[in-house]
Amino acid sequence: MEVVEKYFPELSGNQRKQYGALFDLYMLWNDKINVISRKDIEQLYERHVLHSLAIAKIIDFVPGTLVLDVGTGGGFPGIPLAIFFPEVNFYLVDSIAKKIKVVNAVSEAIGLKNLKAGHQRVQQVKEKYDFIVSRAVTNLPDFLNWTKGKNLPESKNKLQNGIIYLKGGDFNEELLKVNKKFTVFTISDFFEEAFFETKKVVHIY
Repeated sequence: MEVVEKYFPELSGNQRKQYGALFDLYMLWNDKINVISRKDIEQLYERHVLHSLAIAKIIDFVPGTLVLDVGTGGGFPGIPLAIFFPEVNFYLVDSIAKKIKVVNAVSEAIGLKNLKAGHQRVQQVKEKYDFIVSRAVTNLPDFLNWTKGKNLPESKNKLQNGIIYLKGGDFNEELLKVNKKFTVFTISDFFEEAFFETKKVVHIY
């Protein structure tokens, strides 16, 4: 939890309480349904919560923004972002039902009112959103294909509506196949931990 407060000292008391509850909740659920790798669960705040919050370093979503989290798994980046942006509406989807069960249980336990979750593939989602977020569920060209036509046309944030994707390693070849504008942000510019050395946030619009 300290690693989150280190970079986000402005958190309210309620946000600190919500983030603070995540470790025990994920430990509890991970014993029943493995949503976070065993080796990663001890590093929950750095590798999952803080990693998700890298998105909050590139954009301050305005109230009322609609965000779709695709392939959310156990709720990342959606749950940490929903805590951070209580006036933004999040919809988290995953094709695996048991993962959505965990998302709903965690969300309910910490009292998130601005998050809904559904067991479905993104291709089945009918609504449109300002932003689509995800954490490396597939290669970028395929992800763009899956989410085609799901962004609202009118932008109300400082960044143009589009995709915000958390990605690691070398993905230059994937970017060459992206036929849209994009900006790549280096997470190590925001967070000093070694885990983030090769991690990036990509905004595609």
